[in-house]
Amino acid sequence: MGDKNAEVGIITFHCSNNYGAMLQAYGLKRFLCDRGVGTQIVRYEPPYMTGRHWWIPYAPIKGLKGRVWGLFNMWNGFLAHMRVREEFSRQRANMERFRRTYLLEPGQRKALSVRGLGRFSYRYYIVGSDQIWNPAITCGLRKAYFGAFQARGKEKVVSYAASFGGASIPARYDEDFEKLVRHVDALSVREEAAIPYVKKHYAGEVSAVLDPVFFLDGESWQQAEALPDKKGYILLYVTEGNRKMAEYAGRLAREKGLSVVEVRAGLQGADQGFFLDVTAGPAEFLGYIHHADYVVTNSFHAVAFSIIFQKKFLAFAHSSLSARLQNILRIHGLEDRICQDGHRDIDAPVDWQEVRRRTAEACRASGEFLLRNLGRG
Repeated sequence: MGDKNAEVGIITFHCSNNYGAMLQAYGLKRFLCDRGVGTQIVRYEPPYMTGRHWWIPYAPIKGLKGRVWGLFNMWNGFLAHMRVREEFSRQRANMERFRRTYLLEPGQRKALSVRGLGRFSYRYYIVGSDQIWNPAITCGLRKAYFGAFQARGKEKVVSYAASFGGASIPARYDEDFEKLVRHVDALSVREEAAIPYVKKHYAGEVSAVLDPVFFLDGESWQQAEALPDKKGYILLYVTEGNRKMAEYAGRLAREKGLSVVEVRAGLQGADQGFFLDVTAGPAEFLGYIHHADYVVTNSFHAVAFSIIFQKKFLAFAHSSLSARLQNILRIHGLEDRICQDGHRDIDAPVDWQEVRRRTAEACRASGEFLLRNLGRG
């Protein structure tokens, strides 16, 4: 899949060892390729994104305090990786296997900096989806994720489902955002709640569109999944520690006579003695969700795939990123799936036919926005 003479280049978080980042990149690329649009993932792989996955983690933090904190984190990260070095190596291999199989083409050139993007010759650049405009992730706002660079043959920059992670970013970034967002010719965001903030700084039209993982149905995603060894389990996917969520998963497991498989986005987890898999890549992540009896999570993408695979699930609020969770549940009429304390009924029936209708409607509008702005509408 992919086209060596591609007209469209996607600049996103494909190089991040993160399930949602890689799966949304694949969903967007495949959607376009399936419609005959020559598309590649641009191999923009700056150290401030890839460095957090090195054996000695790296992140460029400004100021003396930042550098000291960065050195402290590098040392702590290295010790953490060494404690689970075999598992860490296996997870890196699983991440890279998915990336090489589904996202990149053999022999693709790599850019380590925004200057390196000038060597490419795509006509259209899509920036997004994912939290490309979240300065906490990108260590400040970055030109590349706004298409703010010169490149041979570059005609248009389209943001697709760009996200802050919430409704806005801290006010200290307002001036930089306003300058950079001028480089975007057609703008869409993932969360409706972010539209008012963007409109304060952007003169053009702003649309809300669906995360691209929804462009593919469950059958399509099955083609990319790895079957889990486990059966009869609850998947607990943790993006930040949440004691009530972990306790709920344990309680549900006892009630249903099931085990709990825990997968983590980082180092924080439930620490409740569940079976912990720290080696899973995106293919394994898909398999775990698809074959789970129940899914309990505070992750946007775990919720998204629970909807795609029509799983019984509950979503617990994330301390800082709940806007996108609430947004996707509202779009699908599943607001009752989010809970604060574990007192929701995970077995409450869901009208999946209505959910599929809502997904199809949102996908149609989102796809039209994308294709129209790539000269295909």
